[in-house]
Amino acid sequence: PACKGVEFGDGFALSGMRGSQSNDGYRMRDGKIITESNHMGGIVGGMCDGAPVVFRTAFKPTPSIGVEQKTINLKTERDDTVSVEGRHDPCIVPRAVAVVEAMAALTVADQMARGFRWN
Repeated sequence: PACKGVEFGDGFALSGMRGSQSNDGYRMRDGKIITESNHMGGIVGGMCDGAPVVFRTAFKPTPSIGVEQKTINLKTERDDTVSVEGRHDPCIVPRAVAVVEAMAALTVADQMARGFRWN
């Protein structure tokens, strides 16, 4: 797949933090529970904690490029190079935003259809 990574909040950067640095502290403000930060991206324990849901995706670049690349010649079983002319792989960029938004909306709708249960 073209999508190679998904992270919520600070995502992969959380692996380099201590628990005391990554925890989102809770406070009362104007009668509402808020978080002091949003390191978790609004998702804690698989549930939204009321903070904005923030996530990012990473997509790989199109592999067929006009630059000579290393490969193997299967007939000779030796190192070789290959150069591609033209574009043979579709570029995901024009579709990526719509695909990610649609999947996020579908996931939220699926959870809403299941109802708000604590079990």
